[in-house]
Amino acid sequence: MVRQFSNMVVLLETVETAVSYMHGSLSHRAVLSFTGSDRTSFLQGLITNDVQDLTPATAVWSALLTPQGRWLSEFFLYEAPDRILMDCAADHANMLVKRLSRFRLRADVQIEKTDLRVITGADSHSVPPDALSSAPDPRCEGAGWRAIVSGTDQSGETPSAFLERRLLLGLPDVMDFESEQTLALEADMDLLHGVSWKKGCYMGQELTARTYYRGLVKRRLLPVVLSEGTFSDEGGVIVSGEREVGDIRSRNGNRALAMLRRDAWSASDLTCNGQPLSVAWPVWFPEEMRS
Repeated sequence: MVRQFSNMVVLLETVETAVSYMHGSLSHRAVLSFTGSDRTSFLQGLITNDVQDLTPATAVWSALLTPQGRWLSEFFLYEAPDRILMDCAADHANMLVKRLSRFRLRADVQIEKTDLRVITGADSHSVPPDALSSAPDPRCEGAGWRAIVSGTDQSGETPSAFLERRLLLGLPDVMDFESEQTLALEADMDLLHGVSWKKGCYMGQELTARTYYRGLVKRRLLPVVLSEGTFSDEGGVIVSGEREVGDIRSRNGNRALAMLRRDAWSASDLTCNGQPLSVAWPVWFPEEMRS
């Protein structure tokens, strides 16, 4: 009887894993295509990371900032034959095409929105062999993989499985940023390999570098967990005593990402909607920065 129960548990876990990989494209992401002989140098002068690090087996996570160093959009770049593919927020695709096109001048670069899809998966699952481009998520170890596939391919993990996995790892997505408000370092892009400190100038580079070298980051996106209950659909404000110290961004169950003031990271009285919560330090966050 015990053996039968054990076998049933294993079977249920297998079924749950299989279900999490059915109909698995990320509908909130879109794909842009950059072609032309100047595509690499064009992007290199505009975004936070080093496009020259791209290879067919790697991806680059980066962002487009305002001239004042505020976030406009984040995205992943992939090298494909004769083009660079950009995995970006679907709601930002048209804005990115329009805004980036302003900087083309005489550069040989063409920017187009495609009907390709983005899929993701954990390291324990294989990338579909017919993926057009794929690479490990470059932000941290254990982040799985991302791939660009045809418009009908949905062979990755489900959006809910992706959300659960990234919250466990503490990885941000587009809904965790505030347009023209969030700084790249507030979203941990310096800790998650989203900013290059060796490349030349890019839009918003002056403020980003000054914030980094002077240690001026007063808040960051951090994973938090409720000791009991779950986060409401409306999110909520984080309170320490009678002081508001942060707010909830993306969430699922008792886990969420929160923009939290640095002076509250070690507070023992953090609550959200009356429920106690605490920071769930991700492995990629340096221990010397946790106070």
